[in-house]
Amino acid sequence: MTDLNTIARNYIAAWNEADATRRKAMLDMAFTKDVSYRDPVMQGEGHDGIAALIDGVQQRFAGFRFSLKGEPDGFADRIRFSWNLGSEGTESVIEGTDIGVIQDGRLKSITGFLDKVPAQ
Repeated sequence: MTDLNTIARNYIAAWNEADATRRKAMLDMAFTKDVSYRDPVMQGEGHDGIAALIDGVQQRFAGFRFSLKGEPDGFADRIRFSWNLGSEGTESVIEGTDIGVIQDGRLKSITGFLDKVPAQ
């Protein structure tokens, strides 16, 4: 049986890792090589594409951290989990829910939904 908590924690850890060398190892744990990511504002393919997305988010939201919101759930080869993004100890600025396809204990594809975004 796939451990949904581990999959979600690996995903969050990869998005929080600022060091490129350590992040590469986390990408290997969290995602298949041919991973695909899509949300309403960005998309990426493969580990290089995901790493570029993470770099962009970390630059735009410097000092913010992702955290899991609630418990992941899923069935068959699917996982759904929610997350927060913000400074530690404060209310989250952005919240979302991601739905993924799991292959060999890692995420093969992720579709992200933004549940809370700051006013533009």
